[in-house]
Amino acid sequence: MKKITAYIKKHKLQKVTLALHRVEGLSGMSVTDIRGFGRGKAKNAPSRVVEDLVDYIPGVKIEIFCRNSKVEEIVSVIEKTAHTGLHGDGKIYIQEVHDAIRINTGERGEEAV
Repeated sequence: MKKITAYIKKHKLQKVTLALHRVEGLSGMSVTDIRGFGRGKAKNAPSRVVEDLVDYIPGVKIEIFCRNSKVEEIVSVIEKTAHTGLHGDGKIYIQEVHDAIRINTGERGEEAV
C-alpha cells in the first residue's frame, strides 16, 4: 500500500477531484486547506529565524491511500490536472504504508483500503 500526498494550488482542486473520480478503484481522498512556502520563498528568506512569517501562500493538501497497482495512475492524473506550467504548481510525495485497519470490519492491509 502507498500514501500519496499532493500539494497543489487551490484553484486546481475541483479539476483534480473530477479527474480522480474517474480512476477505477480509488477508495477516497482527504483534502486539507494549507498555507506554506516553497523554495522560491526560502531562497530569499533572511538567514535568521523569522517569528512572524506572513508571506504564506494558500494551497491544498490531498492525501490518498491506495493499492500499489494504482499509484502510477493516480500520480499521473494529479500531475496532469494540477499542472499550470508556473512556479509553485506543487509537489507529490509517495510513501510506503505498512498496514491499514478498517475499524468497522477489522479488515487489514490492502483489503482495508
